[in-house]
Amino acid sequence: MQARDLASPYPTVRVDADGLTAARLLTEHNRPGLIVVDDNEHPIAVLPGSQVLRMMIPSYVQDDPALARVLDEDFADNVYNELKSHTVRDLINTSRAKLVVVAPDDTVLEIAAIMAANRCPLAAVVEEDSKTAPMIGAISISDLLGRVLPRE
Repeated sequence: MQARDLASPYPTVRVDADGLTAARLLTEHNRPGLIVVDDNEHPIAVLPGSQVLRMMIPSYVQDDPALARVLDEDFADNVYNELKSHTVRDLINTSRAKLVVVAPDDTVLEIAAIMAANRCPLAAVVEEDSKTAPMIGAISISDLLGRVLPRE
């Protein structure tokens, strides 16, 4: 089996979208992260949901989570407002997550090796030798493991 056979549609977001839009996409599609694409739909980065949380939660609360207990519900209900003033570009510029890109004819073992080496739970599938081609689809770690694990 090759990457083109495993690839499936995956939610994407552009770098100029605001952080709130990205957060909504994460929840609507129940995904742990999004693939960030350029104007040609070419994948350029991964935006983990944890990075969206880091932008929402003030750094002083991240540094001392016990403070969260004393903040009122009104504060908690409006913590998402911080996302409106940041773009996806802002979010990925501070993220350490790396996007893995594989070719359509890469094998399951090649994909697994690349994902493992990069500690990345997601791989974008793009036509070979193209820095501008649109994404064909993506392969999540659960898709990959579902293919290699024996059936019960």
